[in-house]
This record gives sequence, structure tokens and C-alpha cells, in this order.
Amino acid sequence: MADDPPEWSDVDEDAIEARVVELAEDGHSPSEIGLKLRDEGVQGTPVPDVKLATGKKITEILEENDADPELPEDLYNLFERAVRLREHMDEHPGDHQNKRALQNTESKIRRLVNYYRGDELDEEFTYSYDVAKEYLE
Repeated sequence: MADDPPEWSDVDEDAIEARVVELAEDGHSPSEIGLKLRDEGVQGTPVPDVKLATGKKITEILEENDADPELPEDLYNLFERAVRLREHMDEHPGDHQNKRALQNTESKIRRLVNYYRGDELDEEFTYSYDVAKEYLE
């Protein structure tokens, strides 16, 4: 594991942070921002690892600049999956395999909500299909 960014990637920390915030404001998730910085870079120079280059994770940069997403990315992705599965189940009520997948997904969501409750989420936050649908709009 490297401790320093490679010599060929000598982008200024402030430029990286500005690009991270810019991409977040365009609606990209933290993982998409990391991929874009790796592939496109800042000012044409790729940034292989934001934490090595700046000393901060992408989510830390977003929090400092008040650009962090409403929901943690993993919870948001599970919300998307649950809504998609619920809509599928409404059209195909006999699909038992996807019914089980929906149960498993909602179980993961409830566990993550318990994990994030108080820090990332309100103390009173509870999951429901309607709440997930509202967050995705």
C-alpha cells in the first residue's frame, strides 16, 4: 500500500477538493466522484487516490463543504433496489423469488437505518416504502 501519491499525479489539493464539490453538485455519488477523478482527473491529470493526494476521504471533503448527500450512499442504493423490487412485485405478485429478495433488501435497510440512526439519520427515522420513494424523488 502506498503512503504517497505517485509523482506523475501532482495536482493541487485545493483543485482536487474544488472538483470533488463540483461533481457532487452535479449529482454524482462519492463513488462516482472517485471514478471520475481516477479516469478524467483534475485539469487533465488523473487522481488515483483522493485520500493520498489530499489526506481526506471524498465524504470528508463533501461534509466540510456542505455538499454531502442526504442519505449515505449504501442506504440510498438499497432504497433504489427496494423501490424497484416493490414495483416489480406489484406487477408480478406470484414472483416468489423476488418477494424473498425484497424481504432481504428491506431487512438490510432496517439494519443500516439502526446503524446510521442518530449520526446520519434522525433518531425518529423509520423505513417504509413511501419514505424510500420520497427520498428517491
